[in-house]
Amino acid sequence: MSTDQDRQEDRPLAPGLYLVATPIGNLEDITLRGLRVLRSVDKIACEDTRQTQKLLNHFDIRTPTVSYHMHNEAGRATELATALKAGARIAVVSDAGTPGIADPGGQIALAAIAAGVPVFPIPGANAAISALIASGLAGTGPAGNGATPETFTFHGFLPAKEGQRRTALEALRTRGSQSQGTLIFYEAPHRILDTLADVEAIFGPTQHVVVARELTKLHEEFLRGPVAEIRATLAARASVRGEIVLLFAPVPADASAGQKPRSIAAEVRELMKTQGLSEKDALKQVARARNIGKSEAYRELQRERTK
Repeated sequence: MSTDQDRQEDRPLAPGLYLVATPIGNLEDITLRGLRVLRSVDKIACEDTRQTQKLLNHFDIRTPTVSYHMHNEAGRATELATALKAGARIAVVSDAGTPGIADPGGQIALAAIAAGVPVFPIPGANAAISALIASGLAGTGPAGNGATPETFTFHGFLPAKEGQRRTALEALRTRGSQSQGTLIFYEAPHRILDTLADVEAIFGPTQHVVVARELTKLHEEFLRGPVAEIRATLAARASVRGEIVLLFAPVPADASAGQKPRSIAAEVRELMKTQGLSEKDALKQVARARNIGKSEAYRELQRERTK
């Protein structure tokens, strides 16, 4: 007796857009369905055709490829959508992982949907989820915040510039941890020390973090512990290499051992000292991070100074 799976594999691939997840390091992580789709489509749109060709060569796949990256995404999406409307079968892949997650893929998916073309997700490797399930943060105790595995927020890459990065982290701290659960970020190896320094300054040196590096690859590594210790460990190395996922679960306000929240005046002084801002500009940044108006922030600053 044949199963639904058997019947599906025997059926010709339907016209439409296929978003195919590819390995993030270990080639064994490609799925059987992913291989079948890549062999059967008319064309594969790749973030980097040279990178994808290595995967295709390994599995002896000879499907034609075309570039589809952040610099030509808008124009290429229109071109691919035209082909899809004519009945083409097109796969989209990024260099590694799932298209549309911190990689191109979103625009062509929207264009296909707008054109009434079916969009098929082909699941597989994803660095954020892989890091999360092995982080130890989706539980209780000192390493977590009581979040369940379903409670997390993915933020992609933090801003590269220090001021913007700190503002983004301040906003997350102000927003609170209860609704966000574990926070997940991607980070470049040459910026990880600066980012950890910002996390330490904003969330405190004892904030538990996890740095997942080179996931699924030969030198896969998980570093878990207080942010100050993890930063010191990485700073002691000659260099930090590989793709990185940073995770941490901010401690809820009622678990902060009675610590008082930092005052606006203290935050303004820190920004003036660390970033060389004027008091006015520092106050604007604090107001944005706290999601309050500049006038309200100024009034609170004056109240704190008169206490």
